[in-house]
Amino acid sequence: MPRTTTPEDMRQQYDAHGEGGGIGEYLLHRAKPHLPPWLAGAGAGLASLPAHYFWSGEPGVTAGLTLASVALTGLTWWAGKSTTQQRRLHSAVTVAAASTWFTAAAIAGPGAGPLGELYFIGAPALALSWNIRQILRKNVEGTTTGTDGGFLEKVGLAKTQVLRTEVGPNKASFDLQLPRGELTPDDVSKNLTRIAGALDVPKTAIRIQENPDSASRVMLTVVPLDLLKNTVPCPGPSAPGESITFPVVVGIYEDGTPAVMWFPGDPDEARNAMMLLLMGMTGSGKSEGGLTVLAEILTRRDVIVWASDPSKAEQTLGPLLPAIDWAALDLPSTKAMIKALTAVIPARTAWLAKYGYKQWVPACAETQADGSPGMPYLVAWFEEAAKTIREIDDDVFTGLSQEARSAGVSLVLSMQRASGNQVSTDTRASLGSSWCHGVRTEQDARFALDDEVLDAGAAPHVWKDKKPGYSYLVANGVPDDQWATPLRDYLCSVDYLNWVVVTFADTRAAIDPVTAGAAARSADRAFTGRTRYPLPGTTEQPETTMPNHYGPDNEGEEDGYYPGEDHYDQDPANGGEEEDDYVEGEFIDAEQELPEVEQVVQFAARPPADEPRPKISTAEARAAMEEVLDEFEDEGRDVVGPADFMEYCDRYGRGRSWVSGQVAQFVMAGRLAETSEVGRYRIVPYQQAA
Repeated sequence: MPRTTTPEDMRQQYDAHGEGGGIGEYLLHRAKPHLPPWLAGAGAGLASLPAHYFWSGEPGVTAGLTLASVALTGLTWWAGKSTTQQRRLHSAVTVAAASTWFTAAAIAGPGAGPLGELYFIGAPALALSWNIRQILRKNVEGTTTGTDGGFLEKVGLAKTQVLRTEVGPNKASFDLQLPRGELTPDDVSKNLTRIAGALDVPKTAIRIQENPDSASRVMLTVVPLDLLKNTVPCPGPSAPGESITFPVVVGIYEDGTPAVMWFPGDPDEARNAMMLLLMGMTGSGKSEGGLTVLAEILTRRDVIVWASDPSKAEQTLGPLLPAIDWAALDLPSTKAMIKALTAVIPARTAWLAKYGYKQWVPACAETQADGSPGMPYLVAWFEEAAKTIREIDDDVFTGLSQEARSAGVSLVLSMQRASGNQVSTDTRASLGSSWCHGVRTEQDARFALDDEVLDAGAAPHVWKDKKPGYSYLVANGVPDDQWATPLRDYLCSVDYLNWVVVTFADTRAAIDPVTAGAAARSADRAFTGRTRYPLPGTTEQPETTMPNHYGPDNEGEEDGYYPGEDHYDQDPANGGEEEDDYVEGEFIDAEQELPEVEQVVQFAARPPADEPRPKISTAEARAAMEEVLDEFEDEGRDVVGPADFMEYCDRYGRGRSWVSGQVAQFVMAGRLAETSEVGRYRIVPYQQAA
């Protein structure tokens, strides 16, 4: 069997070229293992000249050289008893021929008689015989040997054969045949540290892949140079203006190939929609990687993004907020978003079934045959999801991730540590993909990566926070042999994120009526009143599609209507109650421009312009608010909201924002208590409040 390049050969090759050697150095390096027989032959010929000059005509020297030749041949035969019979015989013949010729040349002269011809024929022949043996050598036990000095034996893989070698610019792969019944791929995995030490490379530069057709064969891959050590800036959108079904490029692998992920499923490829766990400790570059993915998504034409971050609010998502359809930056709005998703998923599934789609495809985002608007893909991204799970329910995402696959929805949960006391087993199992950055311990790594990936050489716990942006991607559509291959995320600057937001503002899809209607009916004003952020470079302030009631900074005006209200089928047979079927196409988009005013109808006379607005002190206004709350309680009301106080604004001489702030003060004082409905509060009697 032809001799293949060993890991040691590969390491020496890269050492030789690490300083930028040229073709000459490369050829010399490749010839080095084959030079010793030629140098020995040349040395014997040159040494015969001074030997003949000093020893010719000396009978004693002649006898001594003859005895030395015989003794050297015998010693060679004795020393070769521990090797193969072929090597032992070859060595003895070589020594006998060389020593016999040297003895004759020293006595009679290297050019005497046939000695010259014998030298120029015999020396090259012997040298070539050793070169050929070196190329074809294999002993009877099947153990490869060579210039590595028994490399595989040293690292605990004795009797292993290298069947095939592939060497690239910065990557060498070795197809290893393990001795059947003696070694398994697990034995190779356990010796990765020893292999890395023998090659003088980091452990993360070595990994293995089992052969699916044979349990006695593995592919050992060595990447000696770290091509990811330098930050890789984002080169720009990979598919600007295209569908979200095009792969999303997130970075590069260590061999220079792009790292990609797919969000929608593909029935032709039997690929499910992405349900992703994004994990990494503080400083590992997890959030920056997430921004890279979101920026790439926001350059596509048929996808919308809902994003939550109840911990850092605008700190992480800030630059992308103007392009996000719904940003939930506190815990109450995050709860509302989750509640909305539970209603949105079945509504979207029903719409897909109505139009004959088994799962979401790009055609879903187009106008349908009956003129109905299309439905873009939905990516629901939850930053710092551990806090959300901790505050709500550890199984809150289990059902969502299981049902979202067929609804054109992808969930992304981003957290520092997906430990068992934060994420349930069911939730972790329902997230079929993982993207793991540096973590603190190997146990942490096992929360994100399967044992087979870690056994193959993945080691994010080695990086910790020392190599931000380094990661492993185990996701639908990513080949198995790349799961244990390190990649480095592209890094996006704030200027680049702003450019994406502005440049693709007209490209991005708007929310569809089905999704918006289901969210409005479920989350009420938490959705309809969601904050809309202006594009970078404008002086506008963030605005809401409808006022909300989350705190004293929001005016909380209620006009008794929100998009989607009263747009249900009324079934006379059902007593006129609302049916679950939403009337498609009648949902009112809160962002749609109002038509021009054609006629003004005067319903009531304005108060005289010169009528003074009553003015009372702050203390008097607060006392008046308390009196109104007492009145509500006396009337038997159990639940109230800021809207109930609005009609009294003029009486207090205060604005709407002040009234909303007073409601918040009632909550903090215990006079009002939050309910499950956003913007509505339960009245607490004075005795209980005290």
